[in-house]
Amino acid sequence: MDKRTGLPVVGMVGGGQLARMTHQAAISLGQSLKVLAADEADAASLVAGDVVIGHHTDLDALMAFARQVDVVTFDHEHVPGEHLLSLATEGFVVRPAPSALGFAQNKLVMREMMAGLGVPGPAFAEVSEVDHALAFGAEHGFPVVLKAARGGYDGRGVWMLDTARQVRETVPELLAAGTELLVEEKVTMRRELSALVARSPFGQGAAYPVVETVQTGGINTEVLAPAPGLPESRVHEAQDLALRIAATLDVTGLLAVELFETETGLLVNELAMRPHNSGHWTMDGSRTSQFEQHLRGVLDYPLGRTDLIAPACVMANVLGAEVSPEMGPDERVHHLFARFPEVKIHLYGKQERPGRKLGHVNFVGERMDELRDRALLSAHWLSHAVWLDGYEIH
Repeated sequence: MDKRTGLPVVGMVGGGQLARMTHQAAISLGQSLKVLAADEADAASLVAGDVVIGHHTDLDALMAFARQVDVVTFDHEHVPGEHLLSLATEGFVVRPAPSALGFAQNKLVMREMMAGLGVPGPAFAEVSEVDHALAFGAEHGFPVVLKAARGGYDGRGVWMLDTARQVRETVPELLAAGTELLVEEKVTMRRELSALVARSPFGQGAAYPVVETVQTGGINTEVLAPAPGLPESRVHEAQDLALRIAATLDVTGLLAVELFETETGLLVNELAMRPHNSGHWTMDGSRTSQFEQHLRGVLDYPLGRTDLIAPACVMANVLGAEVSPEMGPDERVHHLFARFPEVKIHLYGKQERPGRKLGHVNFVGERMDELRDRALLSAHWLSHAVWLDGYEIH
């Protein structure tokens, strides 16, 4: 408890942009968010007033950090499972609990759990030798999707293998490097969706509108809220599925369920038990941002309303250009505000490099198509200093 304010202290492990934006939400709640960051140049370190430098793989650092807070939560899933169990065994409040986080840390464990619960998902198999992947391809057909069980994100740790020859070339090298692998069928889908829900230790649940996520090169580039043309029955199906998973796994805080929409129904892709890229639109388009909601959840406060404040909201990620533009970020922001004064800009304070998530923009309004055009133009301008329509501002 913070003796200055009389309010509990939330500790977030990880100093990335999710911790940075959670810090923003904590300010209005009067919270003293403490951040465990690996580096003083991390996105959250640049803005948070209470930062501890330490690594999430260092048990001593985690223990010392936990002693200073009332509840420990996370902006990523990479804390070793044995460290999480040690924290819980010592009596520290960890939310979500290690028993839940394990399913977000290991895709194979997650797939096995989902199958046991009867949750729909693509066919899959563990791969501990090349013949396992070859047999799977023979049964389900090529191409197949090879995944690292741990650590992959934004297209990393995922390999699309079109032939048995590619399996023989890829799998042995990865196994020799110690990579845990699984293989999944390549799903024929209409689009990707995300169902974001929150749950408190008391058991209260809240579901956000289901959104469509657009991927480019394995990286989420756009989020459309609500998912255009999604039938109400399918919205309820996705929300109910996500809430059921959250309750079954005893998740506290946020849970993002990434989904494939197919001709026959919904399939679960992956889980994330933290604020999620597919929820960044909530910062400007929802009654309660996902970051405030996560804090409410881990503190066992009543959860906030999740409805949209306008008919539509579009988020676009700002991804680093192949060649950094000569125009600095300050000038880019200046010109963007001049062209689209209604844009909501969220930059993460990161050094620019190709493909890196540098920030995102949100547009809220009436017409999804118009908002989408403006969001894509804005995100590209912020990273490239060139308008997509060919008009360059000097």
